[in-house]
Amino acid sequence: MSDLVTDHDRYPTLTEAGRRMLEFMREHPAAPVYRNQSGNRLTAADIEALRIFEREVLEAAVGWSRGCMPSWATAFVARTFEDVPFYRALGSPPPRFEDLPTVSRADFAADIARFVPDSVELDRLINFRTTGTSGHPMLIASHPMVAGRYLAFHKRALRRFGVDLTHGGGQVGVVLLGHQRKCFTYVSVTPTMDESGLAKINLHPNDWRDPDDRARYLDALAPEVYGGDPISFAELLNLPITARPRALISVSMMLSPGLRRRLEERFGCPVLDVYSLNEAGPVAVFDPAVGGHVLLQPMLYVEILDKAGHPVNVGERGEITLTGGFNFCLPLLRYRTGDYASLSFSPEAPVLTGLSGRPPVRFRTESEEWINNIDVTHALGQFPIPQFGLHQRADGTVILRLSETALPLLDAARAALKPLFGAQTIDVEVIAVEDKINQYTSDLESSQP
Repeated sequence: MSDLVTDHDRYPTLTEAGRRMLEFMREHPAAPVYRNQSGNRLTAADIEALRIFEREVLEAAVGWSRGCMPSWATAFVARTFEDVPFYRALGSPPPRFEDLPTVSRADFAADIARFVPDSVELDRLINFRTTGTSGHPMLIASHPMVAGRYLAFHKRALRRFGVDLTHGGGQVGVVLLGHQRKCFTYVSVTPTMDESGLAKINLHPNDWRDPDDRARYLDALAPEVYGGDPISFAELLNLPITARPRALISVSMMLSPGLRRRLEERFGCPVLDVYSLNEAGPVAVFDPAVGGHVLLQPMLYVEILDKAGHPVNVGERGEITLTGGFNFCLPLLRYRTGDYASLSFSPEAPVLTGLSGRPPVRFRTESEEWINNIDVTHALGQFPIPQFGLHQRADGTVILRLSETALPLLDAARAALKPLFGAQTIDVEVIAVEDKINQYTSDLESSQP
């Protein structure tokens, strides 16, 4: 039997119109070098189930009463203890939810198979490797249906800003952007959107025969939505594209208010900052009207925990910890994300306020006072900087790490930090284009509040 994977394997329901869309994206004269191949792998039954799932997500209420557990949580815990090897080995769940053990990325990295339910059909199980800033690269267990479910939550986020997707057959729906020296790139179609086109491209010049082809190709595709991160969107600003998307969706890294404003001015559309994790998918979307990230998933419960794993009071900052989710290959039970925020309750849905990746860090000023890393975020948030980090050495001097595209803003960034740090030395390092970094770090004792 041949091991060759065909387009029929990648796109089981592909029509002639879908085939023409793939050919258009692959064979356009200005197309990049597509280094990989991927597909939706969805059957006709899968597609119908996804349409039902999407309707339910768009109509569902998100949240729970303050001080109470979601109604579905007890059954979810029982099912997870029965079906997942890691939890089955613990015996019966404790009477109190708060007494359940927490898990982290390190647990998943050590043996992801122990967290995959026995009931998952192995012949359709897929996995992908993810890297992060925590030092724990790992495989994520997934499934074609799980990948297909992302769209429902992105639609929910877009609808919050008045955008309902319309692109279908013969049109390109989404272009996913990267800007890395090495990047996984491919074309596909979205069957629940009448086989609208989907392309994952790398804006790094190495992937193009002519760097000017980038703008020509993007204008030819004219996608309804661009997805990417602050680094790839900063590069998009440099390209003379004329076609206008209806929205941009930024994931993976925190989007500064300054960069969001520049993108909105340039493209004349909403720019969504979505808090998304490979382990959990799209969790929340930032809404300036409520001052935080509004939760998106009806079947996701969020706790905010202190270092000891105890819930903090409403409004206090702590580690975002997740239970539930839509990835049936990796049910989450008190999963500590390594990200920090406080939780508040709006009339519509719970809101993550002051969201920041990785543990909070304090920095020592020239006057021997401590300031919060949030002060640094506020000081630099006014600038369209796609990525930055700050490190304090043991002698008190500071290293400001900037992406190369942000170097013209160096003097302004230093001036913004001066009221915080006074005369302390601020050195500069350039972040390599493919680096993911811990945003705030320190060599000083007592830097962790």
